[in-house]
Amino acid sequence: METRVGRLEIRELLGGLAIILGVNLLGSSPAFVVGSDTSWFAEPWFFPPGYVFSIVWTLLFTLMGVSLVLVWQRWTSRRAVTLALAAFALQFALNLAWTPVFFGLQRADLGLLIIGALWVAIVATIVAFDRISRLAAALLVPYLAWVSFAIVLNYTIYVGG
Repeated sequence: METRVGRLEIRELLGGLAIILGVNLLGSSPAFVVGSDTSWFAEPWFFPPGYVFSIVWTLLFTLMGVSLVLVWQRWTSRRAVTLALAAFALQFALNLAWTPVFFGLQRADLGLLIIGALWVAIVATIVAFDRISRLAAALLVPYLAWVSFAIVLNYTIYVGG
C-alpha cells in the first residue's frame, strides 16, 4: 500500500514540476521569438534595467505555475475548476500576445489594449482561483502588481515619454 501511495505522490510531484516548467517555457517563448528591442521608443526614467525583466518574469511564471498546480490538484468541483482553468488560459493567452504586439509590431497602442484586458483577466483569475484555493489566488497577486506597473510603462511609452 505504501508503495502505491509513494508512486502517486511522486507522480503528482513530477506532474506539478512539469506544469511549472511548462508555464515558464511557454511564458518566456514570445521574448525569445520576438525579442525585446527598446530602440523604437524612449525609455521612461523609471524603466527597469533589462536584466530585471528576466528575473521578475521567471519568478512570476513560477508563482503562476505553482498557483495552477494548486488549483489542478484541488479538483473540488468540476465547474469551479473548469472556470478557474479557463480564466487562467485566457489571461495566459493575453500575456503571450502582448510581447509580439508591443515589441514585434512596435504597437504601444495595441499593447496597451492587450495589457488592459490582461489586467482584467488576471483579476478574474484571482477571483476564480480564490474559490478553490486562497493560496493559489494569493500567489497571483505579485503578477497583478507587476502587470499594473507594466500598464503604467506601456501607457507612458504610448504617450511618448
